[in-house]
Amino acid sequence: MNEKMEAGKKIDYRGLALLCLGHMMTDLNTSAVPALLPFLKEALGLSYAMAGTIVLSSNLTSSVIQPAFGYITDRRSLIWFLPLGCFCAALGIALLGWASSYWQILLLVTFSGLGVSIFHPEGWRIANFFAGEKKATGISIFGVGGNLGFAFGPLMAVYFVKNLGLKGSLFFLIPGAAMASVFLFSSFWRVRRPTARSSSAPTSPTISARASIYPMSLLLGMVTLRSWAHIGLMAFIPFYYINYLRGDPMQAGNLLFAFLMAGTADTLVGGPLADRFGHKKVMLISLGATCPLLILFLISTGFLSFIWLTLAGFILIFSFTVSMVMGQFFMPHNLGMASGLIVGFALGTGGIGAAVLGLFADHWGIPLTLWVIAFIPWLAFIPAALIPYSQKKKPLEKG
Repeated sequence: MNEKMEAGKKIDYRGLALLCLGHMMTDLNTSAVPALLPFLKEALGLSYAMAGTIVLSSNLTSSVIQPAFGYITDRRSLIWFLPLGCFCAALGIALLGWASSYWQILLLVTFSGLGVSIFHPEGWRIANFFAGEKKATGISIFGVGGNLGFAFGPLMAVYFVKNLGLKGSLFFLIPGAAMASVFLFSSFWRVRRPTARSSSAPTSPTISARASIYPMSLLLGMVTLRSWAHIGLMAFIPFYYINYLRGDPMQAGNLLFAFLMAGTADTLVGGPLADRFGHKKVMLISLGATCPLLILFLISTGFLSFIWLTLAGFILIFSFTVSMVMGQFFMPHNLGMASGLIVGFALGTGGIGAAVLGLFADHWGIPLTLWVIAFIPWLAFIPAALIPYSQKKKPLEKG
């Protein structure tokens, strides 16, 4: 019994590595959508608002129902959600370049978003179990897979379209199908998977459902605003370089790749720093420092602008792992639902933000839209600062 309890305290790097890889193969499909927008806009004659609505459709499907799937996985371990989510997310994007109408595009990104929504709650729930006692560190390993996917998705999308045309999107099916097969035929990672009951065991002092409403509301408010900034940058940086600066689409893809890869590195760094120096402190530093870096990006040119945007991507995502750990802290008996809410709000509200910012861009242009986005992290700082959160160690169990 003591050995089992001791094992639960340690990070299971092997299990987290597989979950991380699956997270990557799922999320690269989500981030491919903004990179494909300039090509889809030109092919079908779309407005910026219609392009933003495509992001909205993708993100709403991958977010709004995530808490529902989280609720289900908190009560019953649905391990097959992982391969199914990987495959569906890839299939929708793979067929996107073959769509002949705006409504077909909306249908396909919605289907892909559904796959993303299926994958995440179960993935985050199991990752929490594999993380042991060092939650921010362990969950950051799983989170880095999503950030890697976000980073490589735009690069892959631009490369396939530049060399093969829009129908090159079909190649997105390969990594998704391969990862689904790995999940189906691997067994080692299932040995220590938590049951529905064990996964809900609290890793922090018990917090009542009523008491968690206020801090969770503030946390979700912060997540909403941070997501507007993050997904807004993803959606409009390609337009800024391709349509406004008349730059090479590959250059826009490389810039977006650097921005998102910086967030990936940040995820690995941010988790251990948060465990050491404090979750809330790291979150506030992240939000406070992002705005000046984005301003420097907008007033710079050439290589300097590349540097400032990369640093902004590194700092902004510091708060992602922390927000997940805090959300699961406030809802220790509903880890799947907590992760569904955090990721769901991040994707869903980010999609709404992209649609609203698209309308703004139609009237006032891309450059002014990016200036608005630059100041959003400071708005997110306000609810983050108000969150009542004390990082505590797990109390010793009696008996």
